Parts: sequence; C-alpha cells; structure tokens
Amino acid sequence: MKELIYTTIDGHASDFQSISTYIGQNPELGHEEYLAADRLTKELESHGFQVERGVLDIPTSFIAVYDSGKPGPTVAFLAEYDALPELGHACGHHLICMMSIGAAVGLKSVLDEIGGVIRVYGTPAEETKGAKVPMSKAGLFDDVDFALMAHPYYTYERSGESLALDAIQFEYFGKAAHAAASPYEGVNALDAVLLLFNSMNALRQQLRSDVRIHGVITEGGKAANIIPDYAVAQFYVRSSTRAYTDEVVAKVLKCAEGAALQTGCTLQTSNYEYSYDELNTNETLSAVFNRNLEAFGITEDQIQSGKDHGSLDLGNVSLHCPTIHPYMKVIDERHLLHTPEFRDGAMRRQALDAMIFTAKMLAVTAYDVMTHPELLTEIKAEFQRSRMKAE
Repeated sequence: MKELIYTTIDGHASDFQSISTYIGQNPELGHEEYLAADRLTKELESHGFQVERGVLDIPTSFIAVYDSGKPGPTVAFLAEYDALPELGHACGHHLICMMSIGAAVGLKSVLDEIGGVIRVYGTPAEETKGAKVPMSKAGLFDDVDFALMAHPYYTYERSGESLALDAIQFEYFGKAAHAAASPYEGVNALDAVLLLFNSMNALRQQLRSDVRIHGVITEGGKAANIIPDYAVAQFYVRSSTRAYTDEVVAKVLKCAEGAALQTGCTLQTSNYEYSYDELNTNETLSAVFNRNLEAFGITEDQIQSGKDHGSLDLGNVSLHCPTIHPYMKVIDERHLLHTPEFRDGAMRRQALDAMIFTAKMLAVTAYDVMTHPELLTEIKAEFQRSRMKAE
C-alpha cells in the first residue's frame, strides 16, 4: 500500500508544486492569507475532503476532513502558509502547507482500505498570533490520535525542542514637560523603559541558561525637548518549559513595576501576541518517521539531533495529542531560516522536489501508525507519561 501512496503523490506532484510556487510568489502576512487559504481549500475539496472554512471565526483558517467510514485512528496534518514582513516566505511555509496536503492526499488513497480519519488543519499566522493556540484551547485536537508536520531546512533533523514564549507589551504613562525650561514638571516615561531594560539585563544573571529575553522600544517620545509622557517596549520572554517561563515572566513584571515606581509613571501590561508552549516531541512517533527516511537511504548519521529553533505554536498542539515536527533538507547551502537566501533557495526545483518527498514520508509514517495498533498504543502511552511529568 505504500507504493500506492507514493504513486498517488507523484501523480499530483506537478499540481502540488504549482500551488506551492504560487503561494511563495504571493506572500501574505498572518491572518491575511486569503489567496493561500483559497487555493489550499479548493485543492482539498477537489480530492474529496469536506472543508470547514473560517474555524473559530479566524477567516483564513480551515479544517478539511476525509472519513473512511471505518473504525480507525484520526491523524492530523498541520498546514502553515503565512509569510514574514518584507522577507516573504523565508521560513518555507509555502512548502509546509503542501507537504501536509500532499501527505493527506496520498494517505487518502489507502484510507478506505485501512480505516480511520484524516484531518488537515489550516493554521494561519504561525509567525505571530498562531491559530494553533486558540484551536488547541478550544479542544480541536483533543480527539486526534496523533499529529504530523515537517519544516524545511538545510539539513535533516529529528523532531526536537522549542521554547515556550510570552509576548509582553509594557506601556508607561508619564507627564510631558519642556525638557529645558521645566523638566522638573515632567514624569519621564522613556526613563521608565530604559530602567526596564537595565533591570532585565541585571535579572539575566539569576536565570537559567535556556531563558531568552529580548525586546525593542516601539515608542520613545516625539522630540528631544519634550519629556516623553508615553513610552512602549515589547519583549519576548522564552524558556524551555511553560512552567519556568511563567516563573520568569513573574520576575519580569516585577522589574517593570519597579521601573514605574522609580520614575513615578503608571504602567499597563498586555500580551501583544499569543503565548506558545514548548514542543513535546513524541519520540516513539519520531522514530517511525526516521525509519521511513532510512528506508530511502537517509542514514541515522545524516539526521541531526533535534535543536531549539525558537518558538512555535505547534507546541500548544503537542500538549493535547502526540506530535512531531522534524526538519527536512530542501537546500544544499547552509542558509538559515528567516533570511533572503533561504527564501530564494526554498523556491527552487530542489526544494519543490524535497517537498514532495516529505509529503511521502509524512503519509507513510501515518500509514505505519494507523495499521499497527500496538504502535499507536505505545505512542499514546508515551504521551500520557510526558503529560503526567509536565504536571
């Protein structure tokens, strides 16, 4: 049956590559992916999937379902298709969406025989307010047996780790005054922001090495001769676990309050993007994927250990069902994600061919799990152990 999966994906490869190229050439920011969502949902409908658009009132989201009508597991393939400001598809999301859709179409060719359900989740805005967060919170993955997606890269890498993240905005309100004639009449909001940065830098010494705190000043005043009455800083706070990130955020908020007290400003804090949880890779499921790679001559030595590449909203999904997120080689040059060089490389024929290969690997990994109940039992047992440990 795997040969049928491969043949099916190959039979539609040119269409899949054409759609990927179209999305790559028409980059859209998060929650603005109207062209991409339209092309992807129409493609899924053409292959017999039932599509619900605008899930949770998120206009560019969707869930596509094919139900065999026979008992069996439910597998989720995750599709991302948002681009980066100014850079376009420098993270390869135009490949990710068609990796998952190609895998779903390939698996569908055997699903009526083996039983089960395929879902494709269209998840906008991974780079900012990732739709996987509200989807997870709403329980949309709670009845999924396992979830798969892959990410393009310059090498092969096992599904590994990501950082939990909070995005916090600090607004300081002071009082304007003439900076030369009567500075003593003012309350300097910019001073509060600068004190916040200095407090953050002092705090780092007492934090674990996995913590990342980085920020920018988005509003710092209007003119040098006016005491700024309003200043804003935005920070990302990250660590390897949600629990420790929460601890760090509590310390960061104390720093912010201290800056307000020292300057006489008032402070308002808010989350300007969604909070992401850490990726909980299911090692049993990951091993199945890697075995399929090895069957095509990609040796264990060629598959690097899973590294931390920042934060991703798939982490939230991975706390609700067994999940993997391997990285797949789509270019030969060592170009990093979120660079013009990777963007350009990810549009070449090599990358498009690697996308088709990845779709096959995702599909046959799902097939292996769905046709071996004992394997799915082992995957779920590992997931439950990891959740108990996290709690």
